[in-house]
Amino acid sequence: PRMAARGRGSIVNLGSVLGAIGAAGTAAYAGSKVALEGMTRAWAAEYGPRGVRVNTVSPGPIRTPIWPAGVADTVGKSTILGRAGEDHEIAAVIAFLASDRASYVTGATIPVDGGRSAI
Repeated sequence: PRMAARGRGSIVNLGSVLGAIGAAGTAAYAGSKVALEGMTRAWAAEYGPRGVRVNTVSPGPIRTPIWPAGVADTVGKSTILGRAGEDHEIAAVIAFLASDRASYVTGATIPVDGGRSAI
C-alpha cells in the first residue's frame, strides 16, 4: 500500500520451479509456490494501476548452503543446461525486475531454472 500511495514500486516474490513441476514429497511446499504465483498476478492487477509492478522469480536447483552437499548438483543434472545454478544468477534476475529497466514487466513468473520447467 505504501508503494501504491507513492505511485511507484516493484515487488519481487521468490517462488520455485516446484510451482511448475511435480516432485514427490513436496506437496505443501509446491502448493505454497503455486499460491504465490496466483498472489503475484492478483497483486499485479490490484496495484499495477497505481504504479506498482509485482513479479515472481522461480529458481530451480541452486547451489546454496541450504542444500546438503552435492544434492543441488545431482538435481541440476535434470535441467536442460545440465547443472545447478548459482545464487548470482538468481540475484541478477531479481535486480532486473526491481529496476526501472523492467518497467513494462508485471504479473509475470520468470523461471530461472536452467530450463527444468520446460521439459
